[in-house]
Amino acid sequence: MAQVVLENIYKSFSGRQGDPVATVAAEPLLAPVGKASATATKEKTTRSHATSVLRAINLTIQDGEFMVLVGPSGCGKSTLLRLIAGLEELTGGNIYVGDRLVNDLPPKERDIAMVFQNYALYPHMTVYENLAFGLRRTKVGSGEVEGRGQEVEGRRQEAGGRRQAGGEATGAGEAGEAKLKAPPHTPHPTPYTPPSSLPIWAENLLIETTRKLPKGLRFRSAREHAIDQQVRAVAQILQIEPLLHRLPKQLSGGQKQRVALGRAMARNPQVFLMDEPLSNLDAKLRAETRSQIVKLQRQLGTTTIYVTHDQTEAMTMGDRIAVMNAGQIQQIATPLELYNHPANRFVAEFIGSPPMNFLSVQFKAPLLLTHPQFRLTLPEVWATALKPYDGQTLTLGIRPEHLNVSAAAPKNLPVQVELVEALGSETYLAVSLVNASSDASLLQARIEPDRPVHLGEQLWLSMSPDKIHLFDHDGQAIVPTDAR
Repeated sequence: MAQVVLENIYKSFSGRQGDPVATVAAEPLLAPVGKASATATKEKTTRSHATSVLRAINLTIQDGEFMVLVGPSGCGKSTLLRLIAGLEELTGGNIYVGDRLVNDLPPKERDIAMVFQNYALYPHMTVYENLAFGLRRTKVGSGEVEGRGQEVEGRRQEAGGRRQAGGEATGAGEAGEAKLKAPPHTPHPTPYTPPSSLPIWAENLLIETTRKLPKGLRFRSAREHAIDQQVRAVAQILQIEPLLHRLPKQLSGGQKQRVALGRAMARNPQVFLMDEPLSNLDAKLRAETRSQIVKLQRQLGTTTIYVTHDQTEAMTMGDRIAVMNAGQIQQIATPLELYNHPANRFVAEFIGSPPMNFLSVQFKAPLLLTHPQFRLTLPEVWATALKPYDGQTLTLGIRPEHLNVSAAAPKNLPVQVELVEALGSETYLAVSLVNASSDASLLQARIEPDRPVHLGEQLWLSMSPDKIHLFDHDGQAIVPTDAR
């Protein structure tokens, strides 16, 4: 478990060969306390026609935090994850994992495990071999493998202690913690123990060549014994013990995803990176696996950075969410903070399903909003914040769930129903403003399911005054005095 600090990160991809080059250097911020000086930032030579993918990314992920990076396709979130993993080269900035500056470290030395969108399982290896593969390639002895196993158990206990101190521990939570204890090791037939000086490559060769022999004749070093314990402990946590002898082609999508998670967990890394791991699953399995990932992360207490374009995943999984667009972070906050207090119009529209409705209105001091179809007086809390905007055009935002069917009134919206989506538990309406221009966008409203509505019906919708959002001409949120 470790804190991850991203400091003034820039990433550009070079243009065509022969283009003139220019030096682009990010101005470093002050280095985090106890870390190497930020002067380690390197100047990178990039082409003047390079494509800028990430700009001025500053983000701190705390120890044990579940951070979600969310944004539309092409916003740079997966590229940022690959930079942290060491799979892409920085153009500028610094990346710290724990107290180490990892800019120049190869991926294998960063103590990071990554779960990919396509699982990346070895098709010719069983589930057991996929889980053990990374452990067998590490240059550690059996003592260190066991030590890292004890370390992750300590993380679990620490995470459990933090939750109990915060009043979050429940009987179900304690039962979940009990499941994490490594199963007792079942003795194998007495294996041949090699000399301690035997190289790792030689051990792996003997393991492979004797794998199909009877158990008593298989080669098993002390190191392999520790790896076996680690693999079986992870398999028990993920409930994939019956699958250990299957090949990936014999697994369902959800089972493959659990194996991919297990391969990352087996290494006991300081940080988990997950790049849209649920996008290949169907809706029901996605919801089930989503809750499993959150539960595992809380039990293990491992710092996790999760990338998704699905705002529902972001809202239900993350301790905090970083919303990205066009290579920049728009806002970093808790899920409810993003929902209730978006920093700009992009965040307001991206977070929430269905998305927020927007209307162009004219503001007149002290508190009047006017529109061709309605006039609305705002609560007093807006008076101070709106003083500089007298006579200006603003954008009013209101979420579908904050529109209600009401009686006719000057402050309400006269609309005509264009589409009805009855879901049983709730009903969504797509409506158009009466007498609005033909190119005006439709508004969406969520109403109670027992209210019968027909296509073409005219309604009046009221807006909850305390749920209104206002944005200036640049799309930045205008915040009332008591909003925080």
